[in-house]
Amino acid sequence: MAKILIIDDERPILESLEMFLTEKDHDVSTALSAAQGLEACTTFSPDVVILDVHLPDHSGFEVLKTLNALPRAPKVIMITAHHDMETTITAMKYGAYDYIFKPLDADEIEAAVEKAFSVLVAERECTHAEPKPESTSGGAIIGKSEKMCEVFKTIGVLCQNRATALILGETGTGKELIARVIHHNSPTCNEPMITVDCSAVVETLLESELFGHERGAFTGAVQTKIGKLELAGNGTLFIDEIGELPLGLQGKFLGFLERREFMRVGGHKWHRSNGRIIAATNRNLADMVRDGLFRRDLFYRLKVVTINVPPLRERVEDIPELARHFLLKANREMKLEILKFQEGVIPRLMAHPWPGNVRELENLILSAAVQSRGNVILLEDIEKALVLNTGSSEPNQGQTALTQMERKHIQQVLIQAGWNRNQAASLLGISLPTLRSKIRKYDLASPCEKR
Repeated sequence: MAKILIIDDERPILESLEMFLTEKDHDVSTALSAAQGLEACTTFSPDVVILDVHLPDHSGFEVLKTLNALPRAPKVIMITAHHDMETTITAMKYGAYDYIFKPLDADEIEAAVEKAFSVLVAERECTHAEPKPESTSGGAIIGKSEKMCEVFKTIGVLCQNRATALILGETGTGKELIARVIHHNSPTCNEPMITVDCSAVVETLLESELFGHERGAFTGAVQTKIGKLELAGNGTLFIDEIGELPLGLQGKFLGFLERREFMRVGGHKWHRSNGRIIAATNRNLADMVRDGLFRRDLFYRLKVVTINVPPLRERVEDIPELARHFLLKANREMKLEILKFQEGVIPRLMAHPWPGNVRELENLILSAAVQSRGNVILLEDIEKALVLNTGSSEPNQGQTALTQMERKHIQQVLIQAGWNRNQAASLLGISLPTLRSKIRKYDLASPCEKR
């Protein structure tokens, strides 16, 4: 049973709401003006206030701000006869829990009251915030599972030397974060760390991106460009999606790893780089070597030290700590004051398969935090965020549907482009390497290739 205060200058509305909510076993009080309502708040201490926007003595928005400043602030449901954008936005901006238009619908009022009261109960059960973990840098890797401890051990070894490293793991597992932790804990941490994503650069420009080019080396090369290798200097070059490196360029990159010397495109002078190389991929390079898509000698040059990053589903015990970490991050970055998760949220998160891994978890916590209307993230908020993230409350079904939709769309564009991959990539707005990756992922082939 909730204690409900109704503040409205229309007596018929007061009487109807009082009768309806009393029948639902709530303790109800009423007020015809802002002054009466504020006075009732001190004596009645309501859990939920139903507040009209337009009152005879003060604006409902002013009352709303006063109510929200109380030590035990009630949840406020604003009601109004005006269906306009500005007042709705203002009400939510000033901290209203909900906003309902007149004429009032009994079922809508009941649902809003029940939800507001459940949120209030959850917040009041949380008399203080959960203990905050010690402040960590933005580059902290969260996890205490056995598999992550093995990752940390390997990182520790790499921090003592400048060995080439290969980081393997699914998308969203935090491969770049691991590379940054290695760099920032190495003796050359004051040197730059430069990143290049092989899947995000057009194949014809990837060589220039890595090695740089001289002025006039090709059409459009109006000035000399320093490549990523040169920019990294004695620091670290992180090459993401190394599996997308074209075969022709793989040989040139292997030559650099062997000699530590390179030449800009169109140049005649050798340049030297002593930077550490850390490569990463979500693909199985061993299978690519077997299929002739990746050079065996380059593969062995890269895997001097290999880090296998486990997917989130294989380290479920890390989810509670990760969730709290991302909640604190959301509070800090979005200026929120969410204290905790409702009971039942963590088990729900641990039951989800997380096809998008840690990145998906972070995005889901941020989504739930932003849409939460209280200081506690409810299980309902998490379920809503899961639906928004996957398109379905059943994560596996939602992911499958999205995958099938993407496959069908790419196939249609390829047919439209006459299976010209350059043209199809342009129509799709993605790079050619990314398109090639999608074609392999979905086993797409033109009629000529199927013969």
